[in-house]
Amino acid sequence: MKNRILLLLGFALIVVKTQAQNPTTIIPNPNDSRVITTGVPFLLIAADARAAGMGDMGVATSVDAFSQQWNSSKYVFSETKSGVGVTYTPYLSKLVNDIFLGGLTYFNRIDERSSFAASLRYFSLGDIEFTNGPNDPAIVQRPNEFALDASYSLRLSDPFAMSVAMRYLRSDLKLNVGDVDAVAASTFGVDISGYYQSEEVAYADFNGRWRGGFAIQNIGPKFKYDEGGVENFQPTTLRLGGGFDFIFDDYNKLAVTAEFTKLLVPTPPILGTEYEYIDNNGNGMYDPDVDELGEMISAENGLIYKGKSNDVGFLPGMFQSFGDAPGGFEEEMKEITWALGAEYKYQDSFAFRAGYFNESEEKGARKFLALGAGFKANIVNIDVSYLFSTSKVQSPLENTLRFSLTFNIGEGEYVEY
Repeated sequence: MKNRILLLLGFALIVVKTQAQNPTTIIPNPNDSRVITTGVPFLLIAADARAAGMGDMGVATSVDAFSQQWNSSKYVFSETKSGVGVTYTPYLSKLVNDIFLGGLTYFNRIDERSSFAASLRYFSLGDIEFTNGPNDPAIVQRPNEFALDASYSLRLSDPFAMSVAMRYLRSDLKLNVGDVDAVAASTFGVDISGYYQSEEVAYADFNGRWRGGFAIQNIGPKFKYDEGGVENFQPTTLRLGGGFDFIFDDYNKLAVTAEFTKLLVPTPPILGTEYEYIDNNGNGMYDPDVDELGEMISAENGLIYKGKSNDVGFLPGMFQSFGDAPGGFEEEMKEITWALGAEYKYQDSFAFRAGYFNESEEKGARKFLALGAGFKANIVNIDVSYLFSTSKVQSPLENTLRFSLTFNIGEGEYVEY
């Protein structure tokens, strides 16, 4: 009897408490961004003019000195023993003249089946002046970021090779204007890549060669700039590509390539604010056309209206990135960028390139047409490229001329089928 009385009292308390509280709902915050952001985004900029001239692609194009950024496993298919590449890319050139991305790459083909390479990419944000007052001397600071990496490639069979690259990253964006806790952030990353290049096949009117490649880049821990700061994901990226070389004769060749890219970083969820509401139709769900919205319960940014929390580690985040978009499969597909490029070569001395890059309007709206050219004189290659934005969002690289210089050492030492 006593147990029944206690049970009835407990049930009555639950009913009273439930009746005393109005139901709540989470209303999505307006203009919630759907763009995925990461730290050290300069790693996603095409540093060399050849890749830039074909629409920012390189995972499945033929080998060159700058394959380290795209797919280092290509180096074991080089007919040149070793090479040195230098690149220079102005950034925001319409506004300033001291922001740039520079690069230096060296590769060496050890033997028929292996190679190694190393590179440095340096991104300077230019000089920034700070003053405490109109009569105080200006303090000049130069924020910068750089990546130093090394790779080893191994040919597993005649047409296929794989590679592993290790990368050290340092991002010195601190501005010493009062925040004494800010420090330069550093971390490390790993690349895993593979490349396939078929034998030359004879067709009716031309010979041809198939190419394919993949790369998972910048796999590594998150980093932050101060003790209590927000942790930043690296721009972990999956690249897949394929192409075909039309070999018309000894003088004329045309290579066409397609590439698809996806950031393996969690999609930000749609956040919202929690409100009480009066359930006028009694269905237990908020109906904006019927119910009345009342008091705001919580304005915390951590309330998720739709999607999954992106406060996860880098490895869980990589797997989560394939299925966490609030808009479902349709939004996941919008997170894939694609590029189409072509390269025509005459006598391996002159090259003309063109490419197009496309990104969804909701995910950054990068859309541009690129043109490029290459010239070879003795052991030196000179490449240039130019970008035309086709998006409503202006590109920081619009109307920018990029330069690359390659020195080929031991050219013709290896012969590829």
